[in-house]
Amino acid sequence: MAQNALQISDRLASLGEADDSLPFRQAPHNLEAEQALLGAILVNNEAMDRVSSFLDPQHFYDPLHQQIYETAAKLIHAGKHATPITLRTFFENAPPIAPTLTVPQYLGTLAANATTIINAEDYGRTVYDLATRRALIIIGEDMVNNAYEGSIDQPPQKQIEESESRLYDLAEQRKYGSGFVSFANALTTAIDMAGAAYQRAGHLSGISTGLSDLDNRLGGLQSSDLLILAGRPSMGKTALATNIAYNVAKAYKSEQQPDGSLKTVNGGIVGFFSLEMSAEQLATRILSEQAEVGSEKIRRGMINEDEFRKLVEVSRVMSESPLYIDQTGGISIAQLAARARKLKRQKGLDLLIVDYLQLLSGSSKRGDNRVQEITEITTGLKALAKELAVPIIALSQLSRQVEQREDKRPQLSDLRESGSIEQDADVVMFVFREEYYVERTKPSEGTSEFVEWQQKMMGVSGKAEVIIGKQRHGPVGTVELAFEGQFTRFGNLAREYQSAGFDRE
Repeated sequence: MAQNALQISDRLASLGEADDSLPFRQAPHNLEAEQALLGAILVNNEAMDRVSSFLDPQHFYDPLHQQIYETAAKLIHAGKHATPITLRTFFENAPPIAPTLTVPQYLGTLAANATTIINAEDYGRTVYDLATRRALIIIGEDMVNNAYEGSIDQPPQKQIEESESRLYDLAEQRKYGSGFVSFANALTTAIDMAGAAYQRAGHLSGISTGLSDLDNRLGGLQSSDLLILAGRPSMGKTALATNIAYNVAKAYKSEQQPDGSLKTVNGGIVGFFSLEMSAEQLATRILSEQAEVGSEKIRRGMINEDEFRKLVEVSRVMSESPLYIDQTGGISIAQLAARARKLKRQKGLDLLIVDYLQLLSGSSKRGDNRVQEITEITTGLKALAKELAVPIIALSQLSRQVEQREDKRPQLSDLRESGSIEQDADVVMFVFREEYYVERTKPSEGTSEFVEWQQKMMGVSGKAEVIIGKQRHGPVGTVELAFEGQFTRFGNLAREYQSAGFDRE
């Protein structure tokens, strides 16, 4: 880290070195603040505690100051005292600062000129803020140089994404490494969450999916959770994901805070990464579900005037929902994270959906090891859920071994390509429709087997199961839902007491 810090510092210093005949601007820095902070630390090591949570050696402009701060930090963290005497041995062979001033003498001067540690944090903040401004200069300089070069492996879109990512990382740096949170603060947060759940419709601590039985089992979609929604082809993974996405977006309500920001009080702003389907295909599915016009009829244009009028009316209402779709295929987990951060910064974000996990790519360093790549992707998604403080639903494929069993219901061992999916996920859910399998065993009409098949079809027709195979915060089990294939719509399953006209207590 020290070597990198020196390289950065040398590069920044070069910004201020130019021919006297040319105008130049020196990189922003404050050597007096750096000297005052280092002197305070050498006089009283408690000053380090006030700045170490946010200040790193590379934040100092002067390379020597970087080395002094890093050495002092290592000594203090090792339980030793950092003074001009104890630091002397590390700098005895360092080149002199001036003909009459060695580094050990300079350490003594820093301590002698130190006044008090009261202002240590203020000095540290000054050093940090100036380092941030210098980092902005480097990012801007790189943007200009890359734009001028225009190399083949750096197309403009990639340059934009990398610059956005670097800017966001710079903006978010101060949010990390905040250290320990007192138990009292954690309790306050927990009580606030419980109070919000008590006031919210359905008494959920998380975001409602719009499917009451699933909400009752999960408590809603919990902030910072990674939820895996898996299933074999044609089970309805994407349909369930789009249903949840639109239910959340449709229920969105917010209220303005005293500082002018908006706080979500119900539903949420949804980001949907559709790596397999186009935005138009996804919109058609949701339109079919809401307008109750078959998606097949919409695609083929086999609709009458009344149905078309209904589609137009429903689309007008749908267009007001805060649901944002990214249809770019084959993006990496780093690109996905950068785009999700941008959406949260510009529009807000309460729920993120990825369809589907296996279509993401990891870093090129992973090579051909797909298991390691999937591990990198799931770890990245979980880290992103925590960073953005939103639930992430990632769809996943299942291995073919499901088809080889008599009971086709999926299990955790069926998750494809990597055990890290099960390990990193807070919730693992499987979509299963027995109707799909029974329908494909249809015997010849007029036989006794056909009568048995009809009876079995009646028992499974229009039903789906969401099997919760893992839940970090609650019980596992199966939730039964209704499924209307022509509208690709999941819904709450009507119970016998409901169809008989009774209310549930």
